[in-house]
Amino acid sequence: MATPSRRTPLLIALTLALSLAPGCGSDQEDADLLQRVKSAGVIRVAQTQANPPWNFLENGKPAGYDVDVAHELARRLGIGQVEFVPSNFQNFIAGVQAGRFDAVISGQTITEERKKQVDFSRPYEVNGISIFVAKDSAAIGGVADLKGRTIAVTAGTTQAAFAKKTIPDAEIKTYDNATLGLTEVGTGRADAALVSRFQGAFLAEKNGLAVKPTGPLLESEVNGISFAKGSTAFKQAVDKALGDMIADGTLSAISKKWLGGLDMAAELKGV
Repeated sequence: MATPSRRTPLLIALTLALSLAPGCGSDQEDADLLQRVKSAGVIRVAQTQANPPWNFLENGKPAGYDVDVAHELARRLGIGQVEFVPSNFQNFIAGVQAGRFDAVISGQTITEERKKQVDFSRPYEVNGISIFVAKDSAAIGGVADLKGRTIAVTAGTTQAAFAKKTIPDAEIKTYDNATLGLTEVGTGRADAALVSRFQGAFLAEKNGLAVKPTGPLLESEVNGISFAKGSTAFKQAVDKALGDMIADGTLSAISKKWLGGLDMAAELKGV
């Protein structure tokens, strides 16, 4: 049996060896997400699947700007398959933290509060909040006219946070997606909805909703891809892939396809 004088140096040596072994250092943890998805050959991507033209279901299959970005990103990372996981803005962060999906590619706005909980890629899209009102409405022309009114927003979004913070004495009604909120406006059960300009216009045309945007953009949003904190190697690979997509025109082509001819690469130059 070893004496105490021999055991102490031995324990120190074992502890040091373990701390330097693969899988125990922070560098290895950084590489885990990237290595895991590449080894598995599949990346699990969370989306609402209810926010066209960004991401939605078309004939039962995921479609939209975010979907095309996800497929192209996976291709450039050498990952053969994208598994789209339905979720919502309220559960995106918790889902990333719990490992229910590997990344969120769903128009998630980069905020300081969210950055405390997850990591973000470089921006891959910009957006802006618009007020949508009934087509025959002339009473609302800007945010000052929303005081005391009934406002529809999508739960867990920055639009919802903006409404609660900025519009005094308003009744804020939350919905699972923007289509429901806009429908409430079109049928007169809400005075206005706060929705992204692109999304609101797309939904109104697609679903024949009697709504229209009014006034200037209330707030611009910069969106990124989110994933677990500390995934440094994954972030570096994703940022490089996005940068290449911007430089070679791929992101421009994707955005022009889904966003009425808008060149997202050009929009990102000012970010």
